[in-house]
Amino acid sequence: MSSPKTTEFAPMVLKDLSPKRQFLAQHLYLLLGALFITSLVVSNLIFQKFFSWQPFGDFSFFGVPLFQVSVGILPYPITFLITDLISEIYGAKRANAVVTAGIFASLFSVGIVLVANSVPAMESSPVGDALFSQVFALSPLAVVASMLAYLAAQYIDISLYHFWKKLTKGRHLWLRNNFSTFLSQFVDSFLVVLLLCVFGVLPWNLFMGLVVSGFVFKVLVAAIDTPFLYLLVAWFRKKFDLAAGQEICL
Repeated sequence: MSSPKTTEFAPMVLKDLSPKRQFLAQHLYLLLGALFITSLVVSNLIFQKFFSWQPFGDFSFFGVPLFQVSVGILPYPITFLITDLISEIYGAKRANAVVTAGIFASLFSVGIVLVANSVPAMESSPVGDALFSQVFALSPLAVVASMLAYLAAQYIDISLYHFWKKLTKGRHLWLRNNFSTFLSQFVDSFLVVLLLCVFGVLPWNLFMGLVVSGFVFKVLVAAIDTPFLYLLVAWFRKKFDLAAGQEICL
């Protein structure tokens, strides 16, 4: 008598949602997508302001003080939390769709800012041309660097998330959340600083310090968001009667 075959793990797809639950699942997906795109677009609009955060004292890496970073980094980790949640509940295809939509939204918002910057302000305008340009006139090279790094990091994050999900057979949510985000955040930090240095926006002597400082900050934020991912995944599973590893098919 032959022994039973072992089946390779694959996330189950829940196909029998009631119309009411299907409607709710679609609207929650749209809400998550809206939060993702808003966080991404805002991070690109506010990145020119920098702040210093020294929770562990005055440390520096290669001449760059630890955690002297752009405020644009604050909403950015939210995008990875949302893609991990969408990956867990809706699958890789839906997560990649949100990432692609984020690219178009970012480029569209930059186009609007550039058009607004080109329109001359009237004399009675509360905000004049010089101030508007200083705050909102984004460097095209900085935007290109940010978008290329973002694209690579997000797709890597989603791929690694599902690699770990498959490898652990749907167990250990903390592992795939953190291991996928850690590597993708390093790719993001490395690429964006590298491209800014290549384009001449930043000097090369700041390269290593900015990469390390940005990466360490992102890793800490990613670790902090793990309990929130557990809470959100638990809520979705309870709401839609999902088993571990089970995904909603929209």
